[in-house]
Amino acid sequence: MSYQVLARKWRPRIFAEMAGQQHVLQALINALDNDRLHHAYLFTGTRGVGKTTIARILSKCLNCEAGVSSVPCGECSACNEINEGRFVDLIEVDAASRTGVDDMRDLLDNVQYTPARGRYKIYLIDEVHMLSKNSFAALLKTLEEPPPHVKFLFATTDPQKLPITVLSRCLQFNLKNLSPERITEHLQFVLGEEKVPFEEAGLWSLARAADGSMRDALSLTDQAIGHGGGQVNEADVSSMLGTIERSYVIDICKALASGSGSEILAAIARMAEQAPDYDMALADVLSIWHQVAIVQTVPEALDKGLANYSEVLALSAQVSREDVQLFYQICLLGRKDLQLSADAKSGFEMVMLRALAFRPQNSPRGPALNTSGQAAAATPVPAPEASKATSVPPEVEPSVKKSEAQVAEDMPPWEPQVEAQKPLVSEEPSASPSKEASAFPNKEASASSNKELSVDAATIPLQDFSPENWIELRKQLSIVASLGEIASHCLYLGRSGTALRFLIDSGHNSLYDDPHQEQFSEALSDYFKTPVTVEISLGVAEQETPRAANLREKSERLAEAVETLNNDPAVVKFKQLFDGGVDERSVQPID
Repeated sequence: MSYQVLARKWRPRIFAEMAGQQHVLQALINALDNDRLHHAYLFTGTRGVGKTTIARILSKCLNCEAGVSSVPCGECSACNEINEGRFVDLIEVDAASRTGVDDMRDLLDNVQYTPARGRYKIYLIDEVHMLSKNSFAALLKTLEEPPPHVKFLFATTDPQKLPITVLSRCLQFNLKNLSPERITEHLQFVLGEEKVPFEEAGLWSLARAADGSMRDALSLTDQAIGHGGGQVNEADVSSMLGTIERSYVIDICKALASGSGSEILAAIARMAEQAPDYDMALADVLSIWHQVAIVQTVPEALDKGLANYSEVLALSAQVSREDVQLFYQICLLGRKDLQLSADAKSGFEMVMLRALAFRPQNSPRGPALNTSGQAAAATPVPAPEASKATSVPPEVEPSVKKSEAQVAEDMPPWEPQVEAQKPLVSEEPSASPSKEASAFPNKEASASSNKELSVDAATIPLQDFSPENWIELRKQLSIVASLGEIASHCLYLGRSGTALRFLIDSGHNSLYDDPHQEQFSEALSDYFKTPVTVEISLGVAEQETPRAANLREKSERLAEAVETLNNDPAVVKFKQLFDGGVDERSVQPID
């Protein structure tokens, strides 16, 4: 038997096999199960996202001999003939080759006749936007009021070219581009079933190259298997795509983080031996710094399944958040200037050297974040009182003692700024050292505090786990984005042995599906160091969830910060002098 390409062999046969597009599938499943079928459907989206596939599955659902349902049997003659492309009542039309009005009239001449085999006569018109203006005009009346045995399924990559009169007669579904994570997950499944060895890093490269198209990803995978001699690895994929291995980009980022110009040039020289596309290399550098910024800001948001997760984690601890933003901005602007350079290699080198040159000399080199994800304690800065005291000239002293009215009469318009600074020096000169020390802790105190925090944040034993400490335990769990959102909207109900019962708020369960329950069990098993199972039910959260607690705490901190600022003596003095006020929208609490 001849070889069948992966894109055809693994084309979904039922809705459950579809990768992504849940927003479209759910609507179609509900319509089929509740017998609320429209006569015309329009599927839009870029190439390879599943438009024609969904249309064919819908055709099987409508004509399955077992009856109309969202799950066709896949065994009857109608299902098999549709799979093989020879079902007489499924008329597939390529609009690009049949654009004329005569073609459309010939197609519609048979609309009035009942189906020969199936329950419905289905017209599947691909790339429907290619039809001519006259063809659309000939189609309109039939499209608006077709016979009850006729269904129209349209697919297009360019819905903007369709007349509004056609759009108004169809139910339109916009299919989304698939994320690299979703494509990589599906490729892992396919290659596992095909018994093809692979490296995950190579699949990530294929997923990024596919640019949201599952069909392109499977086609590239076929090519990669042939290129790699029956396996998929990162080096062969990079060679096939004309890209560079991720390791070269990581080396450049590490050299930039260390602040060594010689290491940067040496890493670029090693990469140059692979004859890379320097614009794509710069895009990969941007991707690395983007991931580093996510880890430093919201650690749980970055997928731990990334091929370069450990390297990104190491970089996040080596480079400050300010430097990461600087590197990203310089590399972003460097992509615009790359085409203007004498040659691509020298332009790339200049971008890296520019990032190194503009990096502040006193930039912190240690971890940017502590274990809780918050900014680490920085080197103590001098108290503003001390700096102000040395900067105020002696000749200003007499003016300070004058009344506000006298100041207004005797001093130029800019002098009240000095008057506004003076209370910072003279209001409470005898402030106790303990207050100053608490406001600006030293490194030793910060380190001691972090130690105590780590002790307090120690793992809660399973036997002590209760609904009261669930919110605190959630803060200690390091789980990825979607699972983290689900956990934050859960209430802990209780435990039966090693079975933990949770309730997810039905108003926030859109991301939840069955695999998340298993992932949640694995995360809690790792936390408690013992196997546990999780049972999640839907309901109404009558108590405070971790997400609600987090929002409440933020609101309380903000209100406290605003109140503290409004009651500050210096701020009160400023308000009196300048008849001003505090913009509360600009206030941010310091964690």
